[in-house]
Amino acid sequence: MSIESRLADLGVSLPDAPAPAANYVPFVQVGDIVYVSGQISNGPDGLITGKLGADMEVEAGAAAAKTCAISLLAQVKAACGGDLERLVRVVKLTGFVNSIADFTNQPQVINGASDFLVEALGDAGRHSRSAVSAAALPLGVAVEIEGIFQIK
Repeated sequence: MSIESRLADLGVSLPDAPAPAANYVPFVQVGDIVYVSGQISNGPDGLITGKLGADMEVEAGAAAAKTCAISLLAQVKAACGGDLERLVRVVKLTGFVNSIADFTNQPQVINGASDFLVEALGDAGRHSRSAVSAAALPLGVAVEIEGIFQIK
């Protein structure tokens, strides 16, 4: 089954790859590796903002992280000239969680992205990962995730 078919089965339609918000490129390809710039939590109703441990619960943060993963896949699709079947695997994610100083559930928040990628891509979605806290993120978003992907 194709990646796009699996996404459709999950009720996910990839948006157009978000444009960068400043002076950087959305992705860089070096050989068969694509480095995707940080994707912020953004859903159908706009930016998903909040601070974990203050005004946002872990479950809502995980849902925000899933939107980051969807944007990451949209960038990979753009890097692959529109052919997502060129994706070989997710190599690494680095997740940033907008949270209060004593919040310690960053891994559970970033699981929203990790779980989605494994569900959508199977073993190709399994990856190495970091999940860290941030005192603030751009535009007040709850989560930002950058990724490294292998393509063919």
